[in-house]
Amino acid sequence: MHQWSERRERFRAILAGDVCVHPASVYDPISVRIAEDLGFEMGMLAGSIASATVLGAPDIIQLTLTEFADQAHRIGRAAGLPLMCDADHGYGNALNVMRTVTELETAGVAGLSIEDTLLPQPFGSAGRAELSSVEEGVGKMRAALAARRDPALVIAGRTSAPALTGVADTIVRAKAYEEAGVDAIFLVGIKTRDDLDAIAAEVSKPMILGGAGREIMDREYLAKRGVRICLQGHQPFMAAIQAVHDCMKALRDGVEPSQLRGVANDEFVKRVTRQADYSRWAKDWLE
Repeated sequence: MHQWSERRERFRAILAGDVCVHPASVYDPISVRIAEDLGFEMGMLAGSIASATVLGAPDIIQLTLTEFADQAHRIGRAAGLPLMCDADHGYGNALNVMRTVTELETAGVAGLSIEDTLLPQPFGSAGRAELSSVEEGVGKMRAALAARRDPALVIAGRTSAPALTGVADTIVRAKAYEEAGVDAIFLVGIKTRDDLDAIAAEVSKPMILGGAGREIMDREYLAKRGVRICLQGHQPFMAAIQAVHDCMKALRDGVEPSQLRGVANDEFVKRVTRQADYSRWAKDWLE
């Protein structure tokens, strides 16, 4: 438990700081080790990427809580980076949110977000994303906080109101979730500086941004507006699946393995699999 609490304290230090960081989008043990080796301050496991990694399915809430927590644990135990998780809508109502917090806290995550989107999409929505009532959102935030056992675990209240219902509703929801006691506000879909300026003037908690517009992707500007974490997307996973496709296609087309480009060499594979550690342990305890 100590190792998880220590990571959570480091994550809280990011939120309490005065700079904005870009997290590494990670999806498995190797990717989080690469992020750690490159010096990222934290990792981010998105629900969409977990669904694609574990199931090969789109982001439509096919992944179960148990599968998500298992993948988060696999990532967390492979490296020392604090891991933030997108826990979607908490996999159900407020009581399900409590179970979600319990499972993800036990899995070792440093922080998690609970959002107020109606998920999975209800019958008759025609693919349009909709938000729950503010009251239901507040109930979920309060339930999440009540389920937390390690006070260092970060609970973020997340909303896509900036993209769906506008600035005014975003402010109402952010203030309500702040009053419920969340540690951070996670906002998805802010595209302009005017919108962020208006929201930042009303929000007192540290902010996390996802799906931000290019106009606001300036870390110094974001930091001054209270944004402490800004996602850049999930390009590492996209790059990985493209690389697998290109490699397999080349082999299928008759390219000799020795002629393939962009393939990790033995030294790099040994580093990310921590072979030196295993060799040392084997020498100490098997010889």
